[in-house]
Amino acid sequence: MLFMLFFSNMDCVSAHLKLTDIFIALLGLFIFSSAVHWLTNKGGPMLWPVLGIIPTFLFHATNVYDWITDALIESGGTFRYRGMWLGGAHGVLTVDPSNIEYMLKTKFKNFPKGKYYRKRFSDLLGSGIFNADDELWRDQRRVATSEMHSSRFIDYSLGTVQELVHGKLLKLIDNIVKSSDQRVDLQDIFLRFTFDNISIAAFGVDPGCLAINLPDVPFAEAFERATELTLFRFTVPPFLWKLLKFFNIGFEKELREAVKVVHEFAEKTVEDRMMEYEQEGHLSERTDLLSRFMEVEQYRFSMNFLRDFCISFILAGRDTSSVALAWFFWLIHKHPHIENKIINEVESVVSNSTHRNMNDENAMFTREQLKKMVYLQAALSESLRLYPSVPLGFKEVQEDDILPDGSMVSKGARVIYCIYSMARVESIWGKDCREFRPERWIKDGEFMSENQFKYPVFNAGPRLCVGKRFAYTQMKMVAASILLRYHVEVCEGQCVVPKMTTTLYMKNGLYVRFKPRVLNLVRESTEK
Repeated sequence: MLFMLFFSNMDCVSAHLKLTDIFIALLGLFIFSSAVHWLTNKGGPMLWPVLGIIPTFLFHATNVYDWITDALIESGGTFRYRGMWLGGAHGVLTVDPSNIEYMLKTKFKNFPKGKYYRKRFSDLLGSGIFNADDELWRDQRRVATSEMHSSRFIDYSLGTVQELVHGKLLKLIDNIVKSSDQRVDLQDIFLRFTFDNISIAAFGVDPGCLAINLPDVPFAEAFERATELTLFRFTVPPFLWKLLKFFNIGFEKELREAVKVVHEFAEKTVEDRMMEYEQEGHLSERTDLLSRFMEVEQYRFSMNFLRDFCISFILAGRDTSSVALAWFFWLIHKHPHIENKIINEVESVVSNSTHRNMNDENAMFTREQLKKMVYLQAALSESLRLYPSVPLGFKEVQEDDILPDGSMVSKGARVIYCIYSMARVESIWGKDCREFRPERWIKDGEFMSENQFKYPVFNAGPRLCVGKRFAYTQMKMVAASILLRYHVEVCEGQCVVPKMTTTLYMKNGLYVRFKPRVLNLVRESTEK
């Protein structure tokens, strides 16, 4: 009995020692990892044993972009990261413009979107231009550039945005002003507007999202859901979302259902247009991109190719302008003296035009009038600088390389450049970098574009956004038309913060009230 008790106690002591040994081993591993991290990644976030950057990321999940910004500033502009053990995620985050130019231009071929990015978007975008690399991307880019820069498409897109602004947007706002509940989510309105506008430009079809009653539109809702769930794949380990996809459960089941709705709509549109083309022998009366692509003789694109291109175009065009406009109105609400400068400029353009009565529902801004709105373009550019619609860019390393700042990147590594953080780095934008100051874009009364690698809001290099001009025209038309007629008052008590996705939506929307404005073409400036 005594022997049994003795050995029993020895077992307990042994178990206790084993736990102590495990604890000491883990503590030693942590201290060793911390030392390695301190020596190799000074200023960067803590890289934990096994879990990598994930715990640090979770600690800052509520302010992830500001946390990344602080870490990048502290580390001198670039830091290394590593994901969960065996997850394969590793690389660097950077805001160094020389690194960005090196990736997006100098060594463009060595830094494609890569498999990591393409796999996550493949279900929704297929081989569309937004998700393609190499020759497939070049073919789409070549045709898209040719068609979108043609005078025919430029005139068509201007007419489309004019009709949507005056035929739907302003009427919708007027209806809201007359309603009992004047509080409305401005971000939702802009997302509806840009979805209709980009769908008309890409497909030649108006989904009707901007109708007076703000209807539910299955295609638009499915597109929104598919986008959100696709972006969610970037936040979970690959084995998890791939497992859920294989068994068709969880959020992957929702994604499959949403993608099915989007693809069915797109395929039906392409099939109908193909049938029209076969019956008529041409589509010369149509100017949307789908029709233009069908008539390019040297390329005979398949239905899937046309579907993927148009879906990619909608994704790229919908978010950029709508999110930028929402942040723009939030910023000018906080800076009323800038709002007054914009209004004075718009009123000056109106007073010097032959169409003086812009309250007339048939009066529309012309391309020439929009070009004269220099301060408005500067304010929109400044808004995009501080709150870029796509805050992060991803590139995958094809072969081992060394970035201009000396950072070594191995094959398969991912380089992430944080556009949101770039705007908040003094060495890039000066000591007033965090201020909303449109004047930084103007010299001698003219709008001055910035170096695209310092300001990669519309991408840069060979992948510079082909729809940049389209986006500015759309944003200027919307902003000028609203500001001339209404003061947009942001409702108090709401928390306006970025949504934690790769697209910088406002997490809870932007609720506003529209206050009718009296047009006064000789109103004195109230600048500070």
